[in-house]
Amino acid sequence: MGGFFGAVCKQDAISDVFFGTDYHSHLGTARAGMAAYDKSIGLQRDIHNIQNSPFRTKFEHIFDEMRGHSAIGCISDVDPQPLLIRSKLGTFAICMVGVINNADELIERYLTSNGGYYSAMTGGKVNSLELLAALISQRDNFADGIRFAQQSISGSASILILKDGGNIIAARDLLGRTPVEVGERDGEFCVSFESFACQKLGYCVKKELGPGEIVELSLEHGVEQLAEPGEKMRMCAFLWTYYGYPASTYEGVNVEAMRNRDGMIMAEHDRAVGGAKEIDYVSGLPDSGTPHAIGYANQSHIPFARPYIKYTPTWARSFTPQKQIEREKVAKMKQIPIHELIEGKNLLFMDDSIVRGTQLKETVEFLYENGAKAVHMRSGCPPIMYSCKYLNFSRSNSDMELLARRVIMDLEGEAGFEHLEEYSRSDTERGRALREAICKKFNFSSLEFQSLEGIIQAIGIDPCKLCTYCWNGKE
Repeated sequence: MGGFFGAVCKQDAISDVFFGTDYHSHLGTARAGMAAYDKSIGLQRDIHNIQNSPFRTKFEHIFDEMRGHSAIGCISDVDPQPLLIRSKLGTFAICMVGVINNADELIERYLTSNGGYYSAMTGGKVNSLELLAALISQRDNFADGIRFAQQSISGSASILILKDGGNIIAARDLLGRTPVEVGERDGEFCVSFESFACQKLGYCVKKELGPGEIVELSLEHGVEQLAEPGEKMRMCAFLWTYYGYPASTYEGVNVEAMRNRDGMIMAEHDRAVGGAKEIDYVSGLPDSGTPHAIGYANQSHIPFARPYIKYTPTWARSFTPQKQIEREKVAKMKQIPIHELIEGKNLLFMDDSIVRGTQLKETVEFLYENGAKAVHMRSGCPPIMYSCKYLNFSRSNSDMELLARRVIMDLEGEAGFEHLEEYSRSDTERGRALREAICKKFNFSSLEFQSLEGIIQAIGIDPCKLCTYCWNGKE
């Protein structure tokens, strides 16, 4: 995925952008970078690999190395960013959140006049930021260039640009799939993916950019709108159930509160159908499943407990190692059992989602090895049937990497893919077969997924404004 933070301050902006960017570390594990503008130095940039060290460790010396009253920072799961670009629009730093799926087509269509020369990454892939900057530079100003680039891209692009001179341009992607917040603090301004990052640094959220809206931030003129927002929105619904931070609010809906409601709705469903009886404790698969589980426990009046704890002081993220076998080993080592809450107990766990199911089997085996009587599983969102083609967070290279797709293939072969909606629902024969097969595969005592209607209810905004492609394939 990725996230960004920028600030235009009366004094040095490095501190705000350092901490503001660090508050986006949950959104990426590959690269991080900062860029700043100082009147006497000009544009500066620093990028580091954060695969095995957190942002704050790699950038702890930034206060001695960089200065400026304007700065931007980003966390990236893919390309090194921000990049420094020199074009007919001037020199600028640029970063983005999103994905460009049609890079080869865009290069062939618009950008062959330079002889087809672009710096390549490992495997020959073009850096998305370089391509994005080249598209923006096809027009005579940033606003027109950003709009041209966004309309040309298959995928999405929320963009942050630090101009030579210190102004910051922020653009939310054309359909508002990811958030962009603008904050103000005594005549200073910030822009952020996560709203809580603004507030924690003393900024009041001034506005949330609409789909495709473009603004320019400066001390002289404040927040100037360069392009009005569009009417159509397709904000990623998965943002609330999984990868958004609990303290953030998007489109007026707080993430933690939404996850609580999501769990409550699942508890009501279980009560209505008589599912998961005689449960001793409700728990969340740590950490993102926990608020869903709290909602479930509160609504069902079943005690909430943590039968195992994640040891995070040295292993903050189980997916940090590059090799899958190492990730699985780290994930297992992090699980510390609380025997009094496991032995002889019927446990119900809520997870935010079940994507590939890579670590679920090991987690359930771990619980049974420590004496659990039964393990019931609930997913806070519907079965994921389609790999996301709009964002690059938790993207699968193939739909067949998805657990639901693999199980359907085992049950019915490719013919089953003609009935994905039936498999998604719990009240159909195919839906029941999917759940029974996954239970058998992972040794669950029972399994249920949140319905599409349930997750939309938990979010509570117009469903026409939500992207639910990963669940129902509808654009």
